[in-house]
Amino acid sequence: MDPRALRKISIVFVRAVGKKPILKETLFFFFFFLNPSFSSGPCLCGYLVLQLLYLSSSSNFKPLEEENFDIVEEMSRRHPKFERRLPKRIILMRHGESQGNLDMSAYTTTPDYRIPLTPLGAEQARAAGRGIREAVSEGGRAPGWKVYFYVSPYERTRSTLREIGRAFPKERILGVREECRIREQDFGNFQVEERMKVIKETRQRFGRFFFRFPEGESAADVFDRVASFMESLWRDIDMKRIDQDENSETNLVIVSHGLTTRVFLMKWFKWTVDQFERLNNLENCEFRVMQLGPGGEYSLLIHHTQEELERWGMSPEMIADQQWRATANRGTWNEDCSWYLTSFFDGLEDSEDPDGERNGENEL
Repeated sequence: MDPRALRKISIVFVRAVGKKPILKETLFFFFFFLNPSFSSGPCLCGYLVLQLLYLSSSSNFKPLEEENFDIVEEMSRRHPKFERRLPKRIILMRHGESQGNLDMSAYTTTPDYRIPLTPLGAEQARAAGRGIREAVSEGGRAPGWKVYFYVSPYERTRSTLREIGRAFPKERILGVREECRIREQDFGNFQVEERMKVIKETRQRFGRFFFRFPEGESAADVFDRVASFMESLWRDIDMKRIDQDENSETNLVIVSHGLTTRVFLMKWFKWTVDQFERLNNLENCEFRVMQLGPGGEYSLLIHHTQEELERWGMSPEMIADQQWRATANRGTWNEDCSWYLTSFFDGLEDSEDPDGERNGENEL
């Protein structure tokens, strides 16, 4: 917005209100709770207006003239600089072995969301909790680490989280939230075993990403709700709902399901459908660690090895991208990873001409 336009809007509000008493607390309640995107231009405008409204209610306030904008400029200088503090790690984990993993007929009589863990699944979860603690504490070398959990509402994920929690002292846990959008892909209601075998064989021929189960979802449907979850995740980070302590390292742990985790990674790293189709499912209680690199990008190749990524089904191009993310600066992806463009375009050539003209091709 043009600065003069912003100033004129502020003047109009001040003159309209005059000297009516306005509680500062009321104004700031309105600002913080009804305007979550604090860093945006419109909210800065709202912030200035609220400050001016408060000033206009004081007895020693002098009305502004259009040619005198010192107070607006002062409010601009007071606007706090927005700074996003990113979690050190985002850890994605599949639940432990469930009764449905052991015996597909369990889905015939038990709703998917009520399928419990097996005793082995509970053991796997406890071991995974120790593994996650080892990762976030860096073997006990990181003094200020903390964790925040998101969990699918299904019984097997909730039980997995309960067992993971045994590895963490209370003061290290920032919080936990049940999140419906990271639930399992919906396969329908009660699942008849023989019918589901036929349907899953059809899915293999059709393609895993776009195949929609009768009365259920496709992976593309899961992608849409995971994308929505990510938007909420960023708001949680920006509004500091997760971490209020600037001296601690925050680690997010998302306890979910195999396909949902792969879709999350696909969305985050901008993988194509073909690249998604390459991926192998996670084992029970296997987890993937996305760690923040020095350039502000998350990468799987900081915590994990290239051999692990190959075992997960990632292509050489996908691994090269992870290598770049481990050390790269934000904003240089297109330049440094130009190989990615060849998956969409044929015959691209470099050109020094800013208009894309090559070697006098368009000369008269």
